[in-house]
Amino acid sequence: MFVPESFALTDPEEIRRTIVEHDFGLLVIGGSHAAPTAAHLPFLLDETAGPKGRLLGHMARPNRQWRDLEAMSGGGEVLVVFQGPHSYISPAWYGPEAKAVPTWNYTAVHVYGRPQILRAPAEVMDLLEKLVEKQESLKEQPWTLDRLERRFVEGMSRGIVCFEILITRVEAKAKLSQNKAPEMQRNAIEVLAERDTDARAIAGLMARNLAE
Repeated sequence: MFVPESFALTDPEEIRRTIVEHDFGLLVIGGSHAAPTAAHLPFLLDETAGPKGRLLGHMARPNRQWRDLEAMSGGGEVLVVFQGPHSYISPAWYGPEAKAVPTWNYTAVHVYGRPQILRAPAEVMDLLEKLVEKQESLKEQPWTLDRLERRFVEGMSRGIVCFEILITRVEAKAKLSQNKAPEMQRNAIEVLAERDTDARAIAGLMARNLAE
């Protein structure tokens, strides 16, 4: 990812927030003898494992991509992309006298790491329970796996493959018009705050960045 210095996101908490709040990531596996493959998957961030933490995920067993992960165990890196909010930025939003061109503001985190298949039944069940718990956590009456018969859950779990990605490095970018004058940024924030959900999210990030 091309990251100009002015757009580099280095705050560990902001990087963590992007991963946790936008946890439906894109797993990309490249190969020297084949075209890259990609899968859209939910991920969990576990910061307790290894020096940089790990990502936990799963995919359907019929998805042959897990074989690529298995072949890479012990060597090679994969990439997981987490896309935060994004929005088109019109030059007009900066102000009537602004000299600017159309652009796009966004946040994104690229996580690189070494994959490993999780085979122990206890690890698989623990991952599934944590995934459900995270996604259900905001509901008044969260749904839990223990509402299902254990035998049924164990049977269904045989249709997936769970894996971990030990994080080796992270690239993060927050393109929030930092290269524009503060007044231009404030003008754009006012417009974005009145638009759709992603645009309002970008407006919030821009305002927070401007206040720092």
